Amino acid sequence: MPEPATILFVCVHNAGRSQMAAGFAKELGGDRVRVLSGGSEPGDQINPVAVAAMAELGIDITENTPRLLATEDVRASDAVITMGCGDACPIFPGKRYEDWALTDPAGKGIEEVRPIRDEIKLRVEALLAELLPN
Repeated sequence: MPEPATILFVCVHNAGRSQMAAGFAKELGGDRVRVLSGGSEPGDQINPVAVAAMAELGIDITENTPRLLATEDVRASDAVITMGCGDACPIFPGKRYEDWALTDPAGKGIEEVRPIRDEIKLRVEALLAELLPN
């Protein structure tokens, strides 16, 4: 079996977008991916509305906690997906970088978070299709 692809999802607070993306990647990629996430300024807790939105699809991210982005996480990753963290992410040659322009779910209700969640799912599905062999 080939080595799992390592994907790092990064947003400022590591509390909403990156956590939802990590949840989808783990669910959809299974043991074919290693999923990391971090934030340039991690929040105190995961956005409870993001948790609720993911729970609607049967994905539990309640045990996740925001953590500080580590340079080693970037170095170890095959793909680094940023979501509005600007210049806070270190750049290493030869890594795949994508910046996903997504609305920050912070302070938004479930009706506004669902479309963000659904967009993240589509992007994660496309990313996994490119990174993982069939």
